Formats: sequence, structure tokens, C-alpha cells
Amino acid sequence: MDQFLDTFLNWSYIWQVFPDLLKTGLLNTLILAGVSAVIGTVLGMVLAVMGLSKKVWLRWPARVYTDIFRGLPAILTILVIGQGLGTLARGIVGHNPYPLGITALSLIAAAYIGEIFRAGIQSVEKGQLEASRALGMTYTKAMLLVVIPQGVRRVLPALVNQFISLVKDSTLVYFLGFLTSQRELFRIGQDLAANTGNLSPLVAAGFVYLVITVPLTHLVNYIDKRLQTGRKVRADSDAGAGSGDDGDLALLNTGRVSL
Repeated sequence: MDQFLDTFLNWSYIWQVFPDLLKTGLLNTLILAGVSAVIGTVLGMVLAVMGLSKKVWLRWPARVYTDIFRGLPAILTILVIGQGLGTLARGIVGHNPYPLGITALSLIAAAYIGEIFRAGIQSVEKGQLEASRALGMTYTKAMLLVVIPQGVRRVLPALVNQFISLVKDSTLVYFLGFLTSQRELFRIGQDLAANTGNLSPLVAAGFVYLVITVPLTHLVNYIDKRLQTGRKVRADSDAGAGSGDDGDLALLNTGRVSL
């Protein structure tokens, strides 16, 4: 037992690594995950719309992209982009692997987020689109104002879960050989563990990951509970306060339009 505690819970090594974890590792981990989430969300929405298109030349590329990046191990994608394609992008990023790590994480995230968005949009009742068209909206306007917002709202818990996965996948970019100032949480813990022969720094890094992911997990549960409970619908007099297109759009967004 003493050997276990000394190997994994040596407080001298834990306190030694904590300043670097909080000052450098936490910031870089949040940047890697946050920027990748934003880019991946934008690309994912594009993939979802392409995947739902009736045009084969739009639908099939999205399907192929999704199958490839969901099917390959994340570490292989990171290595191919970071080291393989890094030589081609040398004129743009130089010898800095940081943008390549973000690119790899973004492309991986886009494949998963695209499927999340596609499932959310498809879960919206067809009557919503038909009612929107009956009110005089174009197909594009109906999708943008009625269908897609409802679909995104339904998959918010899945999107937060994907961000949690991105935070953990950011550990894989250490294979690209970041500079000292670019190291994320896992790399900082691993470096000190390798220098000391003790695994306590990695345990400290794991604790910081928990500080990030546990609140997000509870946020997922909160959002899911709120969506299941549903929003309170105002009285008919309040609901009828809107007039014209605004009133019709409000009715559509409550999901209470029937044909």
C-alpha cells in the first residue's frame, strides 16, 4: 500500500507539477479543445446539411468524409495530418505543430458533430417544415428559422458530450512534439513523470481533467433534464399576442402547429 501511495500519490511531485498544469497545461488544453469545437461545429453543420441534401454530389462526399474520420483511430488522423501533411503546410505554419493539432482535432470533431446535427434535424417532425412552407416560407428560410434551431436544441447534450471527448482527445496531440510553452495537461504530467520515475504528476493532470469534465457532465444532465421537462407554454392569450409572420413562427417553434 505504501508503494502504491508513493507511486501515484506522492504529494511533493503533485505540488511540484501543479503550477505548470494550471498556468500552461490548462490554458493549452482549453485552447485546443475550444477552437477545435468551434471549427468542428461549423464544419459539422455543413456536413449535416450536405448529408441531408437530395443531391447525390453533395450527400455522398459528406457520407464518405464522415465514414473515414469516424472510422480511423484519432491518433492515426493526428499523426497523418500533423506529420504527414505538416511537410506540405510548412510554408504556412513553419515548424509550429500547434495549428496542425487543432486542424486534426477539428476534422475529427466535425465528423461526429455532423452526425449529431443530422440526427437532430431528422428528429424534427416533417409537419414543421410543411407548415412553414404553407405559411409562405422558402425551403431555405424554413430550415434556417424553424427546423434547424429545433434540431440543434434537441442535441445540445450530445454536443456537450462531444466537447468533453475533445478535451480528452487533446492528450493525443503530444505526439506532434509541441514546444514547452505549448504543452497540454497530459504532456506536462508525462514529462515530469518521465524525469522522476513517479506517476504522481500524471495523477495530478488527471485531477485537472476531472475539474474540466465533471462540471460539463453535470451540465449535460441539467440540459437533458430541462429538455425532457419542456418549456412552459404560455396561455393562449399570450401565445396569440404575436401577429403575422412573427406569431406564426412562434407557434412553429413551440412545436404545436398541426396540419
